[in-house]
Amino acid sequence: MSAGTDPARDLAAIVGQDHVRSDDGALAAYARDATPLFHARPQAVVLPGSTEEIAAVLRYATARGVPVVPRGAGSNLCAGTVPLTGGIVLVLTRLNKLLEISSDELLARAQTGVSTATLADAAAAKGLLYAPDPGSRTVSTIGGNVATCAGGLRGLKYGVTRNYVLGLEAVLPTGEIIRTGGRLWKDVAGYDLTRLLTGSEGTLAVITEATVALLPAPAETGTGVAYFDTLADASRAVAAVIASGIVPATLEFLDRKCIDAVEEFAGLGLRRDAGALLLFGDDGSAANVAGNLARIGDVCEENGAMDVTLAEDVARADALLAARRCSLPALSRLGSLTILEDATVPRHRMAGMVDRIDEIADRYDLRIATFGHAGDGNLHPTCVLDPDDGEGADRAHKAFAEIFAAAISMDGTITGEHGVGAAKLPYLADRLGDDQMALLRRVKKAFDPAGILNPGKLGS
Repeated sequence: MSAGTDPARDLAAIVGQDHVRSDDGALAAYARDATPLFHARPQAVVLPGSTEEIAAVLRYATARGVPVVPRGAGSNLCAGTVPLTGGIVLVLTRLNKLLEISSDELLARAQTGVSTATLADAAAAKGLLYAPDPGSRTVSTIGGNVATCAGGLRGLKYGVTRNYVLGLEAVLPTGEIIRTGGRLWKDVAGYDLTRLLTGSEGTLAVITEATVALLPAPAETGTGVAYFDTLADASRAVAAVIASGIVPATLEFLDRKCIDAVEEFAGLGLRRDAGALLLFGDDGSAANVAGNLARIGDVCEENGAMDVTLAEDVARADALLAARRCSLPALSRLGSLTILEDATVPRHRMAGMVDRIDEIADRYDLRIATFGHAGDGNLHPTCVLDPDDGEGADRAHKAFAEIFAAAISMDGTITGEHGVGAAKLPYLADRLGDDQMALLRRVKKAFDPAGILNPGKLGS
């Protein structure tokens, strides 16, 4: 902060004394997010209650060259909300009003701090579906989902957050309040700033409100599980399912290490003699769901499945989905530090990519298990470190650098849904190239001439 100023006093004049934190406990709490090994203390934490207050904070920061890091629930896994250069952490959770759900227009409007689950549950109560389904849905916020373009288990059939964002209210670093897009599926007036801000990771503007598209809720859902000797067999089954003309709502996988960890953790009755598990599901009319699940099961058996089981009721279906959702907590029990990453490759390269991950893990003497979204090739290699392995974190960083390079070499990318943040920034130029990196910096400069917004991240 600038010499001769009292930032806590100045910010309290904007948002009220009760909504500024500068004590050691608060600064320590907001020094990190859900990403291991990254932390940096801010100089103040501010919890604004309105768009106008956010605009005033940003004008204050721009005038003084003070860094500002927007933050929702802090559940991201790329160090996207770690205040690398100090400054102000701008916590947006007080903006938590669900403003509208329109059954006629199939849309919802929500302030940035509304949780994903709150929006999804409110839509479901009206017979509607908010399709994006990130694993952190119970805690993550709509603003954070938009800022990172969150994915999730339904990505194959329904797409990701960007496919549902119709319009945004946002505050530029210089304090201007803008509205992009609106309430329409079709609107090509001007550059698509809505899409540009979606996935911009808090580096271009602070998102304060989102208008998102909803769908009619499916009448029926169903789930099944197939076990395979190897992930290569499961990968071939995935390709065959898609080639058969079926696009499942869910198509997830766990490798052998994940199966063991989940079964130890949750006792769901999974087969521990399998090399891979493929979790599949569909939704729609009852007849279509039954037919598609049966066909997916047949395709899996035709491609070497050891066993295929369809969930006989909702309780069992929920248990199978829990197997995928609890992969991270199950693995976290195995060590003192868990590093969850993501990389994406074309579907037909998935088995080869997992083999490459295993080879890298063996070479660096690391325990890395892999689970993820089989339908879209999005893998989550997860490294579990022992408490007495003092050099484990360094080896893990080197291993993940090779994993990201391997994904790029297979026509893939360094992140499918977690984002770049600080954790992936060292590898971004390898993915985009120098010309695109220079363009990102020019875009950043146009939005944020003083460079105050989330420095050290995209476009920095």
